[in-house]
Amino acid sequence: MIVYHGTTIEIRKPDIKHSKLHLDFGVGFYTTSFPKQAERWASRKGMRLSKPAIVNVYEIGDYSRYRIKEFTDTDREWLQFVVDCRNGKDVYKAFDAVIGNVANDDVFKCVSMYMDGVWDEERTLNEIRYFKKNDQIAFLTQEIIDNVVTFKESYEVMS
Repeated sequence: MIVYHGTTIEIRKPDIKHSKLHLDFGVGFYTTSFPKQAERWASRKGMRLSKPAIVNVYEIGDYSRYRIKEFTDTDREWLQFVVDCRNGKDVYKAFDAVIGNVANDDVFKCVSMYMDGVWDEERTLNEIRYFKKNDQIAFLTQEIIDNVVTFKESYEVMS
């Protein structure tokens, strides 16, 4: 499988130590199977930092021996996991990688309404269903990154 990571630099050796805290699936190295999604991430970060937008391309090897959590839908379990991770809980530490939908800006507005107690779970999940789904694969341990993620190339996104 080929995955993409959008940023402002070439990353030949990904790591988790540069991760932000309180992300959808916890601290990790985030990728997507959609090149256009990675290009959008890179472009946004590049504009924010006044740097070039770079997409890194990786090949993912066999990860069957690792602890993988895969969310196939934005359901109650996905919502609770994202809320827990966004609130700083370490539920993600039970896994080497998590695969599922992205809580992008539109989706995260809904999740925030739930976290703030404005919407209940049912309303939140109903609202999320209207948004386009994009995936993310979060590699959460350095071991899985070192053994499964192989850098292939990088390219600059031209605006």
